[in-house]
Amino acid sequence: MSNPPFELGVTTFVETYPDPHTGDLTSHGDRLRQVVEEAQAAEAAGLDIYGVGEHHREDFAASAPAVVLGVIAGSTRSIRLTSAVTVLSSDDPVRVFQDFATLDQMSSGRAEIIAGRGSFTESFPLFGYDLADYDELFAEKLDLLVALRDSASVTWSGAHRSSLIDHVVYPRPFQDPLPVWVGVGGNPQSVVRGASYGLPMALAIIGGEPARFAPFADLHRRALAELGKPHAPIAVHAHGYVGDATQAAADEFFPPYRVAMSHIGRERGWGPISRSSFDASRSPDGALYIGDPAVVADKIVSTAQQLGLERFMLHISVGTLPHEKVLHAIELLGTEVAPLVRAAMSDRT
Repeated sequence: MSNPPFELGVTTFVETYPDPHTGDLTSHGDRLRQVVEEAQAAEAAGLDIYGVGEHHREDFAASAPAVVLGVIAGSTRSIRLTSAVTVLSSDDPVRVFQDFATLDQMSSGRAEIIAGRGSFTESFPLFGYDLADYDELFAEKLDLLVALRDSASVTWSGAHRSSLIDHVVYPRPFQDPLPVWVGVGGNPQSVVRGASYGLPMALAIIGGEPARFAPFADLHRRALAELGKPHAPIAVHAHGYVGDATQAAADEFFPPYRVAMSHIGRERGWGPISRSSFDASRSPDGALYIGDPAVVADKIVSTAQQLGLERFMLHISVGTLPHEKVLHAIELLGTEVAPLVRAAMSDRT
């Protein structure tokens, strides 16, 4: 039996950082409308999936990914639509399931959830949760989300939400089952937890060498096998940009990337981002996937082969790149990078 085609897509956090050259700031409304156009461009370019992340702060415009994806669903026909990620720890799994089951029905079976713990913490006090319960919240809520997905009638109890007794949650999704992935940033416990439910895994690579994530991919496959679960795919989400020429692509991407990552770095005690560290990260062994189509394709293939991937999602709008450049990068990813990657990965075992 032949392998399914290798999947490629685009993700966004709907960033609204200042333009690095003018200081101008795109409004949340304009930025959200740009995202709809990005998803339409991704579908037109033949990409497989478009993802919208969840954040609850001024520099990101998407606090409600399911709503954004619902708008996108109405103006697309084939591209799959996913959260990237849903911060499940601070959300209600019943509501998450309802939102994405609704999206799934509206899109005729194109919805997915990537459930994660979140790398930002603003949502915890916003929704009344204690960061001391960070791990316990995710474990409990993932358990309920999977139960809701797997059965129409659910009986469940936990420490952080009211119990359910033979509850049926509506609407039921178009797909059976609704795809749920677990998003992992580098926590082995999250890898094993996701595998215990037979879930596919999305690895977030935002620094270091992609090859260092191979043990997580191996752990996922090993845990699935030891638990008697069937094969489940592995994806990577990583920062990058595709241009017509490699040096020009790097020169275009660096200024907004520096603004965004240096801003986050100041909050977390690292940075600012230098050009030398940026250039090191776009080397063959680094975490940035930047260059002309052949360069980006080669690096995606290398990572996919090292980790045993079935999907790769490129996060282009790390800073606020000019909208027309994002659209062009999406076009190149779909029309030039994707055929090269799919051809190279077509005989994977």
